[in-house]
Amino acid sequence: MSRQTVLIADDDRSICTVLSQAVRRSGFLAVTTDDANELLQWVQEGKGDLIITDVLMPKGNGLEFLPRLKEARPGLPVIVISANNTLMTAVKANELGAFEYFPKPFDLDALMGCVERTLAPVPAEILNAPPPAITDGHGMEKALVGRSAAMQEVYKTLAKLISVDLTVMLNGESGTGKELIARTLHNLGSRKDNPFVAINMAAMPRELVESELFGHEKGAFTGAVARKAGKFEQAEGGTLFLDEIGDMPPEAQTKLLRTLQEKEYVPVGGSQPRKTDVRIVSATHRDLLELVKRGDFREDLFFRLNVVPIIVPPLRQRQEDIESLAMHCLAKAQRQGLPEKHLSADAITALQAHSWPGNVRELENLLFRLAALHSD
Repeated sequence: MSRQTVLIADDDRSICTVLSQAVRRSGFLAVTTDDANELLQWVQEGKGDLIITDVLMPKGNGLEFLPRLKEARPGLPVIVISANNTLMTAVKANELGAFEYFPKPFDLDALMGCVERTLAPVPAEILNAPPPAITDGHGMEKALVGRSAAMQEVYKTLAKLISVDLTVMLNGESGTGKELIARTLHNLGSRKDNPFVAINMAAMPRELVESELFGHEKGAFTGAVARKAGKFEQAEGGTLFLDEIGDMPPEAQTKLLRTLQEKEYVPVGGSQPRKTDVRIVSATHRDLLELVKRGDFREDLFFRLNVVPIIVPPLRQRQEDIESLAMHCLAKAQRQGLPEKHLSADAITALQAHSWPGNVRELENLLFRLAALHSD
């Protein structure tokens, strides 16, 4: 049996050398090029068992060639690598049928692990399955700022979640941007034309949580002078973001679990169930498994909500993103009518040295304050 061949396309000779050596160490053949047209010709001639391609090359764009590669060889897996490592690069690569996406600088061991798994025997019905359809992002890459390795992991996960309707749990410290990630997931997905509704469990009296979530009928309790639509009804067809889910009271947890299981709920004071179709995205800064052990959070609800967990990194783990985040905040402040301001190199160094216990929210508040109150 002949050895399988990996086609490598990148205009950076050092990357081609590193990848080809790693591929050969893994027992495969490697062929390199810096020309996307030559790569396409190889594929059309039936050469290669897997492709590793850069996005931007002088002789062609890897992403633009993806549909032609997939048309020529529908079952040929393509791994995309790119220094243009934004959320939308990951989304576009996934949309166009890439098997996997790795931002530069990539982890060579992780990439080669993907190569070895990909070239293992795979059932034809799986290998030839069409790529999932992902809707246009409409510029939403501007919402999530940062190209750090920690954020790249978030981007890769989001790119794969856009075309599926799975329940997502965002876990991260306060101020890390969990709601922004939830909104981005909504705005890029198939539910984008329907409502995005958010509710913070820690920001309301416990006795009102059920009414806020499920609504109530007129006369359901003292002060209920009219029927009120709950968040589930308001979010119908869209996304319901349950922030600080760890603060949900036990009685509301039970009702939420039944709603997720049965796809229906009964408003407070009502008797007739209402059908519901919403995507649930939850968030917490607390250790839910610890709450489960203490009996403060239902284990069955935890597993219903934690289908796809995403760890949102704190800002202290994204130090290389601080400069771009700061510039983004100043530009946002200017759009809101505050004076234009610029940061010196010393100022950026000072920002990068701070630990940011309040995370991105603390950084944004500081930059808005500087823009508003300081003349220079």
